[in-house]
Amino acid sequence: MRFILISTMSMMSILCLVTSNAQINESSSLPEIEFSQLSQRDPNPLGEKALAIHSEQWKHAETEHFIYHFVHPYVATPVSVEAEFHYRVVAKELERDQPATDTKSHIYIFEQPQDWQQFQMFGQLEKWTGGIHSAGSLFIVRNPAYKFTNNSLGHEIVHLVLHRFYPDGVPCWLDEGLAQYVSKGAHASYQRARGYIAKPHSQAIAAQDFIPLPSLVDMTHPPSDRVETFYDESERLVRFLALTDKASFLALLDALGRHQPFETALPRTYAGKFPNSSALEEEFRDYASKDLGTSLPQADE
Repeated sequence: MRFILISTMSMMSILCLVTSNAQINESSSLPEIEFSQLSQRDPNPLGEKALAIHSEQWKHAETEHFIYHFVHPYVATPVSVEAEFHYRVVAKELERDQPATDTKSHIYIFEQPQDWQQFQMFGQLEKWTGGIHSAGSLFIVRNPAYKFTNNSLGHEIVHLVLHRFYPDGVPCWLDEGLAQYVSKGAHASYQRARGYIAKPHSQAIAAQDFIPLPSLVDMTHPPSDRVETFYDESERLVRFLALTDKASFLALLDALGRHQPFETALPRTYAGKFPNSSALEEEFRDYASKDLGTSLPQADE
């Protein structure tokens, strides 16, 4: 059974396309551009706050879909490769072409924890945040003293791409669930293409922790007392809907991106499968708890 939409071969072909088109890899530095020569400015006021912190240190660069603000090229270069890789993965999975009037997303890369803490204060962010997607811009910490090996960057890139296609937003469960679903599979394939052994992991939900579907789809932000369960269950729901019927899932995504009610959009997009959310929950509960505590089998196993 296929538990990811993206095959290893197609993922590797996308990776080759990214590196050849951008003429960038992790051993060749991201070319710097003067700030005045950037093709686009960031209208997000948080961007100005970020660049005001040690303003003399910031460097700038562009790739096809993103504009980067950073301190050291050796930190920004791998971020740029992975960002373009995830952009193409998401666009492929959403079966979308880049909008004709598309704007580039800005990515701000902090290196020092103290600088990030100052930005958190300027932006009035929660102290626990290690990155934030805001109004189409991404602000992250990449301390060069540490090696980042998880899907956190890919997760945020999915948010950026979704924002491009759905600027008015999508429901929280769908936004976070799709970001987890795509980034986990994409990151594992990205690592395998670079010679590492990696498999995506989908965390099952214990029966006693299951969030009822009506509550899950109505949440506007992750509940503070059940954050981990919210992310895991949202990812499982996206996975289940996509595997049930990808065309129906994309139609549901479009409907919810136009702010149609879930109860109205579900039976129309999954006609003959789920007449209402109760029917969906009945089948989803069993799927959500499968392989508790283990990795699901993958497409290439």
